[in-house]
Amino acid sequence: MIVRWSLGELPAVLDELGVARPFLVASGRWSIDVPVSGRLTEIPSPEVDVPGEADALLAVGGGSAIDTAKHASSETGLPVVSVPTTYSGAEWTPGFGIRRPDRRMVGGGGGANLAGIVYDVGLTLALPRAETVGTAMNALAHCAEALYVTGRNDAGDARALEGAALIAEWLPRVVEHPDDRAARLLLLRGAAAGGEALALAGLGIAHAMAQALGGAYGLPHGAMNALCLPPALGFAVGQAPEAVGRFRAALGARTVEELEALGGFGRLDELGVSEADLPAVAAAAAARPGNRNMPQPATPAEVEALLRSIF
Repeated sequence: MIVRWSLGELPAVLDELGVARPFLVASGRWSIDVPVSGRLTEIPSPEVDVPGEADALLAVGGGSAIDTAKHASSETGLPVVSVPTTYSGAEWTPGFGIRRPDRRMVGGGGGANLAGIVYDVGLTLALPRAETVGTAMNALAHCAEALYVTGRNDAGDARALEGAALIAEWLPRVVEHPDDRAARLLLLRGAAAGGEALALAGLGIAHAMAQALGGAYGLPHGAMNALCLPPALGFAVGQAPEAVGRFRAALGARTVEELEALGGFGRLDELGVSEADLPAVAAAAAARPGNRNMPQPATPAEVEALLRSIF
């Protein structure tokens, strides 16, 4: 996959891929100076009507825009070029969630044809605090999980530890000084490392819980990962203590709890999650691939206990 680090490189990336008429998937706030065959601005969308003359999908935005483009790619076979504007990491994996405009999950799949990523720190400067912290914590969860899921490998470990160290060091600085381009760039590089670790190793139980919660309630995926990562690590340490220890060492003087608190997300009950729904959400999370990727998958009862710890 082609990876570049300036929006000015986008035309060259498209040219290298032989793309002349991409279909743009981006909310109305983003403008891209390349010729396109059409545009979808309703993000997320469960259906994408790609014109016949399109020769690629060009996704500009966070995980919702990129997942929408990946869904269209899986149906058409067209390559996807992603221009991320958050730290979500969706640009690295062929899997996707399908959401309605109210962000509730209605399906998912895989098989997207990933072709390129163009990062540009300037696109992250206007990212609000909640989205900054939430998507960065999503990236941090990628780093943690890559170290202890059954698909872990040395290459993934290296990228995971690199990403964890960068995120832990630079996320607090970005929260304190959101216009600091140098800090934003290093945070973005940490998120990219986490995304690559995800692609190399796979997801774990924190993502399983976050996906089940977000899918049921339409809650932001980043915020859900921020809340779910601390209890998920508590579960993982019983199965992979050495891996969790390496992850915590990579954070330096920071803890996951301190980093999560930067977002001010509150607890599940404050976000509208019903206590009566916890058993059903836990059962859904236990059945997700992220949980099944754990050395010893959690039972629905164990997942429910983890959810109750953040309720």
